[in-house]
Amino acid sequence: MSAGRYLQQRMYLHIPTLFLVLFFILPLIALVILSFWQTENYKIVRDWTILNYETLATVPAYVTFFIRSLVMAVGVSLFLVVVSWPIAFFIVRHGGRFKLIFSLLLVIPFLSGEVLRLIALQGMLGPAGLVNGALIRIGAAPLRFIMYSDAASFIAFVYLYLPMVVTTIYLSLLNFDLRLASAASACGAGKVRVFVEVIWPLNLSGTIIGFLLSFIPTLSASLVPRFLGGPNGTLYGMSMAQQFGESGTWALGAAMGVVLFLFSVGALAIFSLGVNLRRTGFTGMGRQ
Repeated sequence: MSAGRYLQQRMYLHIPTLFLVLFFILPLIALVILSFWQTENYKIVRDWTILNYETLATVPAYVTFFIRSLVMAVGVSLFLVVVSWPIAFFIVRHGGRFKLIFSLLLVIPFLSGEVLRLIALQGMLGPAGLVNGALIRIGAAPLRFIMYSDAASFIAFVYLYLPMVVTTIYLSLLNFDLRLASAASACGAGKVRVFVEVIWPLNLSGTIIGFLLSFIPTLSASLVPRFLGGPNGTLYGMSMAQQFGESGTWALGAAMGVVLFLFSVGALAIFSLGVNLRRTGFTGMGRQ
């Protein structure tokens, strides 16, 4: 191997490694160190202590925020998986030569920022929004529960992450040979049995990845509860963001970030046991 070729290969390896070290590993180390310090009057006190973690474990408010976020993340992710499957399956099965167009349509919401999309939702779900405005016009009572509530946050999370989950399952189904489902049907299996015993198991990896792609950002979300959650809808991510903003308790916020990171890594490790990338759309070529 020539020296130039060897140097080129080393650069391909070292450049992404350097990027990860500078922008992921070092900031994470700094966050961990900060989590063992204290913040007093908006100043960092470099005294090593585990008081921040004791606070998170013993103060009921922080435990409530985390449990509330966990329940929201699980509920949103399960709902998205259930809704995304028929959408993705329809595109793959009946999309024909329009598959690419349908898949590109899923990306359209990402052409605008998350804040803009949440503001649009406020205009839809607000007390004087399009939904309640239409109900008032026909003489019905406005739906007060869909604004500044957990229901509003749930709707927002579904709206934000549905394209990602549908796309993930769609990519998984692209590599699935639909003739297997047809063969099972020809052998007398019903539609439900074909799905449960053939289609679902062979595309489980895509489903798990889609679940995680909605679960982790929902668990750490701060903008959605801030815009739509209301006074009783504070989630863990919003509380963490407040520590770095209004409260100025950066050390406690760092500890919250470390807890969130470790929990997310644990979830990834557990769910990765069921992921086989060879059965997803992330490797190999999709079936034409």
